[in-house]
Amino acid sequence: MAPKKVAPLPHNVRANKSASKKDADPLFERRPRKFGIGQDIQPKRDLSRFVKWPKYVRLQRQRKILRMRLKVPPAINQFSQTLDCNTAVQLFKLLSKYRPETKQEKKTRLKAQAEKIAAGQQAEATEKPTLVKFGINHITHLVETKKAKLVVIANDVDPIE
Repeated sequence: MAPKKVAPLPHNVRANKSASKKDADPLFERRPRKFGIGQDIQPKRDLSRFVKWPKYVRLQRQRKILRMRLKVPPAINQFSQTLDCNTAVQLFKLLSKYRPETKQEKKTRLKAQAEKIAAGQQAEATEKPTLVKFGINHITHLVETKKAKLVVIANDVDPIE
């Protein structure tokens, strides 16, 4: 068999090669660096892979990999999505209407009630106001007794109990 013929270089590439050889200046000699032992200093490399990352960074990365590899039950997976900005703003507006009373408000309410009793009037039996409940144990109890209507969980709570 006859050896295969290689196609010649395109005309513009051929012209560039010959021009670059002619342009080589004898004053500026090309000296490639050698990175052997005792020779040139090695170039800087990206060593971020070998950094000892803070514990919270390692944990969140491990958690992400575990979630990818494990089958998460749908009851727990529903909490992996966070609210978008608009929905979160609406939620906080709703929750602000049912904000628990502050110590100052409670003090004034109880003081007014005590003054009525001291004056000899009948204290009005008011209904318990609807408020936002909080605390893991309290919320867990409300969910178990099916009294909770809406449960909001922060996205950084782990594990979901």
